[in-house]
Amino acid sequence: MKIDYQLVGKRIAKIRHEKKLTQENLAEKAGITNNYLSNIERNRSIPSLETLMSICTALSVTPNEILIGTDDTQTNYLTRDICNLIEKCTPYERKIIISIIDILIDNRQ
Repeated sequence: MKIDYQLVGKRIAKIRHEKKLTQENLAEKAGITNNYLSNIERNRSIPSLETLMSICTALSVTPNEILIGTDDTQTNYLTRDICNLIEKCTPYERKIIISIIDILIDNRQ
């Protein structure tokens, strides 16, 4: 699996904004420079594993949330991801998705 560092940077920035942290605040908590964090968020630098873990710790998130966009510490992380995808669908596509889910559930029993 190839890591998309552009998405990693965007996720870090998104979570940082959600937690109302400036780049300076997060960089200080993670023990890195503000310039380096800025470069990570803009995909100009690739963080080491140690740096990535420091950022995760400073943001109080799991590496999965940064690397693949899911927080597997919460039981509803897949539900949230599925809902986000369904929101992008047309009404017709949503009906098809519901039909597929109904078929899967019926075949399970």
